Amino acid sequence: MKPFRFGINVRDASTRAEWQDKARTVEDLGYSVLLVPDHLAAMLATLPAVMSAADATTSLRVGTNVLNNDLRHPVLLAREAATMDVLTDGRLELGLGAGYMRIEYDQAGLRFDRGGIRVERLAESVTIIKGLLGGAEVNFAGQHYRVTGHRIHPRPVQRPHPPVIIGGNGPRLLALAAHEADIVNFTGITFTRGGTVPDMTGWKVAGVDERMRMVREAARQRFDRLELSAQIQRVIVTDRRREAAAELQKSWKQLSVEEILEAPYVLIGTVDEMVEALHARRERWGLSYFVTFEPYMEILAPVVARLTGK
Repeated sequence: MKPFRFGINVRDASTRAEWQDKARTVEDLGYSVLLVPDHLAAMLATLPAVMSAADATTSLRVGTNVLNNDLRHPVLLAREAATMDVLTDGRLELGLGAGYMRIEYDQAGLRFDRGGIRVERLAESVTIIKGLLGGAEVNFAGQHYRVTGHRIHPRPVQRPHPPVIIGGNGPRLLALAAHEADIVNFTGITFTRGGTVPDMTGWKVAGVDERMRMVREAARQRFDRLELSAQIQRVIVTDRRREAAAELQKSWKQLSVEEILEAPYVLIGTVDEMVEALHARRERWGLSYFVTFEPYMEILAPVVARLTGK
């Protein structure tokens, strides 16, 4: 089993000083990674924010969680990622996704293709990006991209390339992650109707078991090299676990109280109970890397101190 580590998604700040203070706090609390999401919303632009966080810290890894592939050409992204890895002294983790929010495509004037096509396009992009980051001269002719005789400069510090994160909940995206990623991030949620309706049935234990089976079968001999991650959507410190889950269940009507408590995407309980739950999730599913959101950074910190590196 891989050692525990923890990451925090951070979105916004009003000044450079405020942003870099947040980055230093993430590092001081013992988190392994600061991650920045990628949306056309009220938040800092992802890549400049990642670089600023790295500049303010010394050992904290930094990354994207995750970049919308359809907003960037893979050749440009590979060049940016390589330079970022050099300028962060090899601390970059590169999270890539297929995009899911129709409103962002409408705002940017992009066609919102069905999910299978977006994942197919991401698969081609990942092939190009990994090839370029690995130092190859890339010649690629796919359904969506064509690259002829290109090689990037500089090469990244991390070899053969910075860790690639791909995740989600759907079978196609998880199969791609199993084949190509270094880190598979299980989100538990599928967004339908252009990203407006969350389907949380994948939170149920049987659904997690099935998705883990799919990833294991798709990864084959590379499965043991994968780092498996879960996106923690809520962290609630309490000695009344069932009451807290019952309160969440009022909004998450697709799930029972027991299903909420058992899901790897929620942490509810005392610090001891959270530590026990994370050990159980690693034992059952191999999950060792847990990512949550800035509002939970302080309250999860005692768990991070107990488990990081163990």
